Amino acid sequence: MDLATTIQNIERSSSALTTQSLTRMDERLPWFRDLPAEQRSMVTLVAQAGVRQFLEWLRSSGDDLGTSDMVFEAAPLELARAISLQHTVALIQVVIDVVEEQVPQLAADGEDDQLRESVLRFSREIAFAAARVYARAAETRGAWDARLQAMLVDALLRGDNSDELISRAAALGWSETQTITVVCGATPGGEATLVLHSVQRAARRLGLDILAGVHGARLVLLLGGVKEPVEIVEKLTGQFGEGPIVVGPTVTGLADASASALAAVAGHRAAPAWPDAPRPVTAMQLLPERAIAGDEAARQGLREGVFMTLRRAGGELLETMDAFIASGGVLEGTARELYVHPNTVRYRLRRIQEVTGFSPTDPHEAFVLRVGLTIGRLENSPATRRPRS
Repeated sequence: MDLATTIQNIERSSSALTTQSLTRMDERLPWFRDLPAEQRSMVTLVAQAGVRQFLEWLRSSGDDLGTSDMVFEAAPLELARAISLQHTVALIQVVIDVVEEQVPQLAADGEDDQLRESVLRFSREIAFAAARVYARAAETRGAWDARLQAMLVDALLRGDNSDELISRAAALGWSETQTITVVCGATPGGEATLVLHSVQRAARRLGLDILAGVHGARLVLLLGGVKEPVEIVEKLTGQFGEGPIVVGPTVTGLADASASALAAVAGHRAAPAWPDAPRPVTAMQLLPERAIAGDEAARQGLREGVFMTLRRAGGELLETMDAFIASGGVLEGTARELYVHPNTVRYRLRRIQEVTGFSPTDPHEAFVLRVGLTIGRLENSPATRRPRS
């Protein structure tokens, strides 16, 4: 191949090749016409760099294939963020087509086929280089997203103000208005970026809006706009390591998300006290275990949700619950203790479940009620009541 003549021809035509390529992109690719001027200029720089690197590659007789990566140095990550890999391949194809059309004018006499083959070989290397650029961009973006999500989880657990939470969530494309449910379980181990990538991939398959963060040995998920969170989390159990998975209460917006996060984490910490707990289990189901572990929010939840609720509902419900506990959960024994018909006891037990949400006939829910009554009475006893400041 008469390289010297061919290279001189390409050098003289480099500006024209770039201009023709950009014109062809305008004609063939509607999305290219809609790009902002800054992004179009990036493509121009890459096209010009491509011609220069092709010349260098020809001068080295096609041996230094690594030079193809240098084409994207003019606008590496910026281009990858602005234009998809599919669009980049389309741009490369346009440039190849333009150069191939000009082969008869660019090649030395009798060297058309050799130049055309060189163009195809170099274009293959450019395609590989583009793939490497996008892979690096995805890796960088994944690491940055992982860091942002970890920062958001930390902020939730610290109880930072809502403006900061909204700002961090907005950087991750999170909607401020949707409902949020926080889930906490053990991380499956491994690099945090890979863990979060697996979570996001599972979320896409299920059509879910999820943010996630690895917080120490825990994996914390934020589910957005989910109506049945427990059912959804059942489909995500494979993303967690071994052990309990705790679903916090559903709240409206990021302003209240810290409450859900704190409940989920407190529940995860206390869950070992209930070996037979379902997986996943709600933070509400773990109220007594959380309270015994020192969770003040759980103590207040039990006081208000059990003791105060039953007291407001009428003295006979409190009396019936006490008698039911004292009888070891035997309905007939409760009826004898209260001097009422067993059907009256059944009615009152149903009423207790209606007003508190916990069934006295379920072993663990009866435990919730018993701990709730104990805490309520302790906090309302003159001997243990905290003095007002």
